[in-house]
Amino acid sequence: MNEVNGSTIALPESESQDVLTGILRRGARKLLADAIETEVTEWIDAHATVRDAAGRRQVVRNGHLPARSITTGLGPVEVRQPRVHDRRPGADVERFSSKILPPYLRKAKSVEELIPWLYLKGISTGDFQEALTALVGPDCPGLSATTVTRLKSVWEAEYEAWNKRDLVGKQYVYVWADGVHFNVRLEDDRTCILVLMGATAEGTKELIAVVDGYRESEQSWTTLLLDVKARGLSIEPKLAVGDGALGFWKALAKAFPTTREQRCTVHKTANVLDKLPKRLQPQAKAKLNDIWQADTRAHAGEAFDLFLATYEAKYPQAAECLRKDRDVLLAYYDFPAEHWIHLRTTNPIESTFATVRLRHRRTKGNGSRPACLTMVFKLMESAAKHWRLLNGTKLIPDVIAGVVFNDGLKAQVAAA
Repeated sequence: MNEVNGSTIALPESESQDVLTGILRRGARKLLADAIETEVTEWIDAHATVRDAAGRRQVVRNGHLPARSITTGLGPVEVRQPRVHDRRPGADVERFSSKILPPYLRKAKSVEELIPWLYLKGISTGDFQEALTALVGPDCPGLSATTVTRLKSVWEAEYEAWNKRDLVGKQYVYVWADGVHFNVRLEDDRTCILVLMGATAEGTKELIAVVDGYRESEQSWTTLLLDVKARGLSIEPKLAVGDGALGFWKALAKAFPTTREQRCTVHKTANVLDKLPKRLQPQAKAKLNDIWQADTRAHAGEAFDLFLATYEAKYPQAAECLRKDRDVLLAYYDFPAEHWIHLRTTNPIESTFATVRLRHRRTKGNGSRPACLTMVFKLMESAAKHWRLLNGTKLIPDVIAGVVFNDGLKAQVAAA
């Protein structure tokens, strides 16, 4: 809506949007100019005592630098930066550099981050121009699919450096292991991405390793674990969580023989239900949840026995699938109750891979082997920004120290 001679007129939606964008750009330009002006003033004032023999100030304004256009989320915004002149001779000269508007900046950080975000979230390179035009306007140069091509090589270098980083002094009290399969073009075999994540002594979750392997074999996991040990990860985790089908467990026994095992209850539930008729699965799932949610190991054992007694006669395969991993399904009872929600499943990895799988479906593949590894690494790196601390972080030092927990409580508390 515009007001003309006291009257209000309606503008077409597209035109009103352009008017609004213009207002926002002018506001952004003024805010940016004011911020830079303040920054320059503070710099000059901080050097007010710098004077020559005649008492003349040596750090002064000297007009403006040439105007330049900065690509922002509102589109291009033109700015002019005051020029600062330091008249001191030789080595005493200090060059002013704006923290708000660094030299050669042409895109706002949010726009720079927008490009990899769009790619990683599923926009194919062929659709980039349309997506970017809709987001930041048609008159923004330098935003194209070629930028992604350049960034891919940067990401690959980042992944290679990360994959060789020093792990000396690192300690992970818990680790989660899982794998996911991708159909990667230019590869004959179906590649499996192996992921190892850990919880630090401070309760933060960290990505430890992302590598490719042949299926989820013992050899592939052994290679991964021996590599992280060779790079300095010498302190054995207290507990490892993973799917029972992984070759990870045999590899773990070789690399970290004192680390205890915890099978993922979500995977186990799915495997057991798969061996039962669909009509029985809702009831069976409820009985399995009674095991995982029991407040003590004894109550979990009772629910375990009830499930076996209910289904063993008619569905021995389902019963055996559950029975064979009884001890390693209930290992979490020997750790703080506050940690159980984190230790029963591989959800820390599974929830992150939901994003990876989405990207895979959107683009119908991930290119070459390095491109697939890099994409998984960057997506998980992005997801890591939102990972929350473990519950009960104050209890982690007790776990590290080997304090005994019974049914989730410290032994002395349980005895009381």
